[in-house]
Amino acid sequence: MTSLNSSPAVLGSFFTVFFPVATGVLGLLIGSFLNVVVWRVPRGESVVRPPSACPRCGRAIRARDNIPVLSWLMLRGRCRDCGAPIARRYPLVEAGTGIAFAVAAWATGPSWRLPALLYLVGAGIALALIDLDVHRLPDPIVLPSYGAALALLALASWNPGSASDWGALLRAAIGGVVLFAVYFVIVMVYPAGMGFGDVKLAGVLGLYLGWFGWGALALGWFAAFLLGGVFAIGLLVTGRAGRKSGVPFGPWMIGGAFLGLLAGGPVVGWYLTLL
Repeated sequence: MTSLNSSPAVLGSFFTVFFPVATGVLGLLIGSFLNVVVWRVPRGESVVRPPSACPRCGRAIRARDNIPVLSWLMLRGRCRDCGAPIARRYPLVEAGTGIAFAVAAWATGPSWRLPALLYLVGAGIALALIDLDVHRLPDPIVLPSYGAALALLALASWNPGSASDWGALLRAAIGGVVLFAVYFVIVMVYPAGMGFGDVKLAGVLGLYLGWFGWGALALGWFAAFLLGGVFAIGLLVTGRAGRKSGVPFGPWMIGGAFLGLLAGGPVVGWYLTLL
């Protein structure tokens, strides 16, 4: 029988596992909503109404058929009414968002940084998929992200119940301005390389990267060009694109930012020890 003295440790271990799992379940639900966002926002449609429906037969999707991942598996990837195939991308987005939410919760624990990170994960997944689909980063997602990021990062800097770190918020503002300016100059010098949507996204990512540290900002900026370059070379080598083909850069900016957040400090510290 477990003694009463060991119960705090047992409860602590249970919470360590339960919290990421619960956050991952939230991510599954958010991922289902992101599928709607990715489809409707580029078309200028409301993400609230009308309810989701099969694009072939027009029948509204029933509540029991709208459970993330499970419904797709139970329906074997087909509409209940007309049998039209449902793309694998839908459950993959739901599962990917759930995993990303769980990883963020595991990495930070129940901290005030977590809401800011979860917002970035959700917005980042939506923007990356939209940019891959239509080569555009919609203002209705990017521009409100400035206010959301500043508010959530301010909450993380305030850190109610513990020591505040307003220097991090100042660093975030500097990071946002710096990254916006760098991408703005790039667009002015070589406008064929990227669009102004990338510039606006750079400011949002700079807020996050700056808040987490100069190392995160440096690695996040560098990793975006590294990932984008490797992807472009891969397309050229496989013949799937030519020298003049347009390659969306937003997904690589977002991927580079996450690399910067995860490993910016250690990587830059390791690099400095080599100098």
